[in-house]
Formats: sequence, structure tokens, C-alpha cells
Amino acid sequence: MGNYTPEPGSIYSSIVEASKSGRKQLAILIDPDKFESEKIVNAANQVGADLFFVGGSLLSGGKIEECIKKIKAVSDIPVLIFPGSSMQICPAADGLLLLSLISGRNAELLIGQHVIAAPYLKDSGLELLSTGYILVDSGKQTTASYISNTAPIPYDKNEIAVCTAMAGEMLGLRMIYLDGGSGALHPVSRQMISAVKNAITIPLITGGGIRTPEAAEAALNAGSDIIVVGNAVEKNPGLLLEIADGIRQYTRVHT
Repeated sequence: MGNYTPEPGSIYSSIVEASKSGRKQLAILIDPDKFESEKIVNAANQVGADLFFVGGSLLSGGKIEECIKKIKAVSDIPVLIFPGSSMQICPAADGLLLLSLISGRNAELLIGQHVIAAPYLKDSGLELLSTGYILVDSGKQTTASYISNTAPIPYDKNEIAVCTAMAGEMLGLRMIYLDGGSGALHPVSRQMISAVKNAITIPLITGGGIRTPEAAEAALNAGSDIIVVGNAVEKNPGLLLEIADGIRQYTRVHT
């Protein structure tokens, strides 16, 4: 996984170890503005989810800290902040995906917000997982593309995604996240996932538009190390069980 040696016992080390062994992981994305009860957290506990991602492109009020504390009160699953801005820093979490929007050309989201957040992050005690964030066209404009004021990579331009991911790894980023965005009409294609996975040596996360076990299986077979589900399981927690079963079956067959 590049030249970086993960710190033993860290969240990132567990992600790397799972990736190396072929064990796929499941992350649940929770939007604090839409978090109404611990029902989805309890479902994640029951199916053995690996991670919670908490955050979003829009957050009203100070709900992120309240949301994280509610999750941690009933679950031991690691909580990573999925920040939409430098304001979404909360020491109550276990870590933070330090996202650099490498698919766009908005300097604020490549490095600007990171400069503002750096002293707070250093004092926060959070584990920081530097991640190259790549928005992919999902059939409609998403909140992420609108708020970031960037154009996503076209759905069928695999070579652009590959070169972007390669550049991110060469710059020292430790993970790549391919995302169709919240409310995506369709998930990132198998072809793009596979092409990116074959071009990098760091863990690959895929999210956006994964609403069915079949979509989850496609992402896993294409090479995703972590699949992220959000809106779909909020509306239908039973779907979480189906996706988790698919991940376990994949692991049994391929490891």
C-alpha cells in the first residue's frame, strides 16, 4: 500500500489489513440532519457493519456532535467524520476522512479548507485518514457537486478517473473514494471501479447510488474495498441485512 506504514491498531491499519486479505467492508453514511433515531445504528450493530461515516454537504445547526454521541452511546463501530466543510470537526468521533476533492478544480476543496482546519485537527485527537475524493456523474446534479461548485467526472470516462486516482496516490493520499453523491440515480460503473482499483495500491471506497444487493455485489466484484450505503438503508433498514449477507458471502468465496 505505497510507502506509508499504518500505525498498528489504527482504523486505517484495519482498513489496509482488510484490503490486503480481500475482506470487504461496509460503511454506513449518516446525515446528521436526517438522523431521527438509533434504529439504523442498531441495524448496523446487528449485521456487523465496519464503519460509520457521519456528515454531509449541508448541515444545519450543531447536529453533528449530537449525532455522533448518540451513535457512540449504543455502538462500538468506529465513527469517521465525512466532512462537507472545515466546520464539521468533532472530537467525539474516532477519526475524520480528510477529503481532498481531486476530481474538481476548486482550490478551496483541494487545500484551502484544509489550511483553515489544520490547527483544529491537530488539537482534536482525531485519527486523520487522507482521502482523494472523486465525484462521478450519477445522472443528475447532486448536493455535493452543487455545493462544491465542481463538475463530476463523466460516467463513462474511466481513463480520467484512473489518472485522477493515480495522481492522488502519488501525492501521498492514503485512500481513494469514488462517489456518485447523495441521491445518485445510478452507482459508479463496474468498469470505472475496476479500472481505478487496478491502477492504485491503496484502499478504494465506493458510494452513491448503492440501493440494492445487486449494486453492492457489482461494486465488490469490481474491486471496491469499502462500499458505502446511506439514503437507501435509512429508508429501508432491512436492505442493510441483505447487503451485509452479500459481503459475507463474497468474503467466504474469495478469501
